Amino acid sequence: MADHTVKTDLNLVTHVPASQNSMVLSAAIFITLIGLIIYLHFVKIDQESLLVIGSLGIQVTSSYASGKESTTFIEMGQVKDVVINEAIHMQKVIYYLCILLQDPEDPQGVSEVVPLFQSTKPRLDCLIEVYKSCQEILEQRKTASQSSGIK
Repeated sequence: MADHTVKTDLNLVTHVPASQNSMVLSAAIFITLIGLIIYLHFVKIDQESLLVIGSLGIQVTSSYASGKESTTFIEMGQVKDVVINEAIHMQKVIYYLCILLQDPEDPQGVSEVVPLFQSTKPRLDCLIEVYKSCQEILEQRKTASQSSGIK
């Protein structure tokens, strides 16, 4: 094995074995691969979906690059409205869909805003289609609850 000569600040000459350099390189590659696996498993979202069932609630599912899925369910009784919101990010206007959750203590208030499709960031025309579908279902629910006398 070849040794590499390294000159330090104190003008001392030190010999670093080539095997030590390869161990450092191997450790760096290993740590990089572990970081990539963690990123793919916990961070990188490939697909987001929204399922709205008027009598039950809204299910939000995120599918990660690793195949892992994360699902959140919001009961329809908690949903006040679904809106398209806008934000300015890096001199660009971004539109996103939000679920407004009803405040249990104040029926006119909003307790929480739940943003949807944060990773996939669909275009405005796609968001409008999803928004219209959600509003149809919410309107059907309101009509049904008013005709049966349930608030």
